[in-house]
Amino acid sequence: MHSSKIKNMIITIVAVLGIVVGWQMVEPQQVSAAEPTYTFATNNTFEPFEIQDSKGGYSGKNPGIEIEMLKKIAKHEHFKYELKSMSFNGDLQALEAGQVDAVIAGMSVTDERKEKYDFSTPYYTSGVVMAVAKDSNIKSMSQLKGKTVSAKSGTSAALFLKNNQKKYGYKIRYFDSSNTMWNDVKTGNTAATFDDGPVLEYGIKEGVPLKIVTKEPIDAQPVAVGYQKGKNLELQKKMNDGIKWLKDTGQMDQIIDKYTKSDKTTKDSATDRTILGLIRANYPALLRGLWMTIELTVVGIIFAMIFGVILGVLGIAQNKFANAVSSTLIYIFRGIPMIVLAFFIYMGIPNVIGHKVPLFLAGILTLTFNEGAYIGAIVKGGFESVNIGQWEAARSLGLPYSKALIKVIAPQGFKLMIPSLVNQFIITLKDTSILSAIGVMELTQTGTVIISQNMEGFKMWLIIGTMYIIIITLLTWLSNYVQKRMG
Repeated sequence: MHSSKIKNMIITIVAVLGIVVGWQMVEPQQVSAAEPTYTFATNNTFEPFEIQDSKGGYSGKNPGIEIEMLKKIAKHEHFKYELKSMSFNGDLQALEAGQVDAVIAGMSVTDERKEKYDFSTPYYTSGVVMAVAKDSNIKSMSQLKGKTVSAKSGTSAALFLKNNQKKYGYKIRYFDSSNTMWNDVKTGNTAATFDDGPVLEYGIKEGVPLKIVTKEPIDAQPVAVGYQKGKNLELQKKMNDGIKWLKDTGQMDQIIDKYTKSDKTTKDSATDRTILGLIRANYPALLRGLWMTIELTVVGIIFAMIFGVILGVLGIAQNKFANAVSSTLIYIFRGIPMIVLAFFIYMGIPNVIGHKVPLFLAGILTLTFNEGAYIGAIVKGGFESVNIGQWEAARSLGLPYSKALIKVIAPQGFKLMIPSLVNQFIITLKDTSILSAIGVMELTQTGTVIISQNMEGFKMWLIIGTMYIIIITLLTWLSNYVQKRMG
């Protein structure tokens, strides 16, 4: 009975917020019953399997091996699809939570994974390779003792390193994206990196200053589409039929050769790599990412403010139960790291309510609960800072508790809270970057995608950092103006 009530309450909250932010929840395609739509999780930086364009999508001429393959299969097998881009670890969690129907992200078929997932017919064989900086003297794994190596969490490379750690005596550092991991080797923070052969070969071809030192791929495994065990059998059949069709017609080899054997780059090598050149080449994507950041901040702070004020009022109410509820919720949501809360809402709640949570809504819920808890503490402290004599004076004039709070205490309390609230608004804006972990295409995630295309990590993060500073400076000026007006 209690679990049923909790489930209904969660569904109600999600539904109400969904109505309010409904413009972000509309499915991008309306299809007939004859052409079902499936959701595929994919990797946001896993070239040449997936190559995002500057919009964070895959509408370019070279979307990558698996996306090009999926486009052809979907057309041949008469179904539509949507893509959710996350880290590989996030892809697997989304699949387990039922947020997606399948994972298409260069997923290797291992014995461990076979126990947990179903797989399509393999369409590629990929092995792990080791790469080091161009000026490194390391040539084999026997030279890695006491050194730090890197791999992407949840991948075959990570499993290989873990299984051989005692043998070779290295330390492991895990990353969520290839370009960040490679840059860590370039700067000398890690001695070597392990990744799928085609991915590293493609990155080096596109300008990554590393060199592969393994003569043959390590632990070669077939690559396939992953599904929940025993689920989406119709999709599994469609994908298997499509893969067979591509192989029989020779199109599969053509797609793979295009990205792995051609000497031609799939990117614009003539792009101006100066900071101004990078801004000119990527400003539409940067503006879209900035707008998503602002949208998340504004909508998130509105709901967080509502939630926080409720918590603050409950915290000073003349009721012990209300005080306990306020203190408990503030304690819980301030205690949970925001990234954990984001994963819980986006990938954990669907297991409870039996429904998917749209990405934008998951982001808003995360900001609402996390930032709302801090605002609740601010509001509670602000009301408690008002001199007790103000309460006594209001009550002596015959004002009931609610009117005394609204007409006497709240105006004075909010005046005291303004500096703290403005600071929390700024923190909320910066915290939107954490939502990139679940695939929200805000400014930070936009930067990650752009860097995966041009490998200009230092310059792009400098540009994005400057954009954040400009916005925060404008907010600070605005807050100072408001404080002076209210003063």
